Amino acid sequence: MKDQYRAMTRLGWETTYQDMDKVFPYDQFEGIKINDWEAWEDPFRMTMDAYWKFQAEKDKKLYAIIDSFAQNNAQKNLTDASYLSALKLFLTGVSPVEYQAHRGFAHIARHFRGDGPRVACQMQAIDELRHIQTQVHTMSHYNRHFNGFSEFPHWHDRVWYLSVPKSFFDDARTAGPFEFIVAIGFSFEYVLTNLLFVPFMSGAAFNGDMATVSFGFSAQSDEARHMTLGLQAIKFMLEQDPDNVPIVQKWIDKWTWRGYRVLVLVAAMMDYMLPESPQSWKEAWELYFEQNTVGLFNDLAKYGIKVPDCVGRIKAEKDHASHQVWMTFYTHGAATAMHTWIPDEKKQKWLSEKYPETFDKYYKPIYDHWKERADKGDRYYSQMLPQLCQVCQVPVLFTESDSDEPMKLYQRQTLYKEERYHFCSDQCLHIFEQEPEKYVYAWMPVQQIFQGNCGGPTIPDVLNFYKIADGIENRDYKGSEDEVAYNMM
Repeated sequence: MKDQYRAMTRLGWETTYQDMDKVFPYDQFEGIKINDWEAWEDPFRMTMDAYWKFQAEKDKKLYAIIDSFAQNNAQKNLTDASYLSALKLFLTGVSPVEYQAHRGFAHIARHFRGDGPRVACQMQAIDELRHIQTQVHTMSHYNRHFNGFSEFPHWHDRVWYLSVPKSFFDDARTAGPFEFIVAIGFSFEYVLTNLLFVPFMSGAAFNGDMATVSFGFSAQSDEARHMTLGLQAIKFMLEQDPDNVPIVQKWIDKWTWRGYRVLVLVAAMMDYMLPESPQSWKEAWELYFEQNTVGLFNDLAKYGIKVPDCVGRIKAEKDHASHQVWMTFYTHGAATAMHTWIPDEKKQKWLSEKYPETFDKYYKPIYDHWKERADKGDRYYSQMLPQLCQVCQVPVLFTESDSDEPMKLYQRQTLYKEERYHFCSDQCLHIFEQEPEKYVYAWMPVQQIFQGNCGGPTIPDVLNFYKIADGIENRDYKGSEDEVAYNMM
């Protein structure tokens, strides 16, 4: 069976009329040394005919559930219409990057000269394409009843807060093939994916959205293969040559932090956008990263890999991150493609229980003040555009939570070729200093608005550029009449 599998997945040929380095020009410039491509061990010994069989069986079950969901008008079983904002954030922020991952893995499947990783990356490329298709098909049911779902590709390219996941994948896809597979196959898929899919799917189940639960579990079965591929790629590079170790360590440090910064959007979703929250962001981070993933780094210690330095900073932020992100969403709610709101009394009680050391002390007084203003018809909106981090493109909103002044703004800056650049953290500043030429050309939404490249200088101009409906009373995004009526039920 092993020989048969090798015959079906290994071509075993080298080029004759063209030099191999010309045919595969991208797998050497990063400095990674591969001495024996045949040493690659496939994490899943799966041939293409078996792959299509398994995926077809999963799709058959998934689409049967989606059809049943639609036929029974199951959108009426949701706990509250505010849950739809979580779906909108997922569809606009996560689903398009599944397609980015598809494109990235298809690219490196062409440019690895080893047959083994090429076959594995081809299968993952197909998986990622399947994921966005199943997600769009599932949420198309909501598109028939509520506004805010149909323009997700347009929003992903233009809306300010969606530049966070977009910039992550733009950064990864413009790297070399080995860095890409560390960024996506290891740091995102292995280290961080459980923090995205597992809590989100649990939240969907708690809020009556069984169609989303189904596509999530269907995707998660693929993610198990993706995580194993990422880990195998890391071990393969580390075992090939000791010179690879510092390069891989640098990438692990960079992409663990970059992936975490994308997940702060998920943190706000878990803690604030789910009417019924089965788990807080802090609990999820402690379970899936501090307990599970740190154990993985202990296994890699024999190769010389250590836990990324940024983990200490993330640990300090876990009591603050979701609150600070949601407050930024709320104060800039005039330009979001979803509703934003002050958490009600039930949610605030839950937040107090989950964050006993920070919520009541630092954040509840702010919400009380904003609610008092809103009750008087003076809903607070920021009159300024936020300063964005040049690397992760998250607004500079976090505080020095690991210092004696936990509410002091955490902001760093540097000069490069007489231009000043701003950062949300020491980690993003360090990443910039390693490759400044890569980040000085980043498409920064706020700067583009000020330069007049986003429709015009006013909020209505920008909303038209975004294709977001301008609210009648307060410019907050308004859903369809059905959504407004459902929200009042």
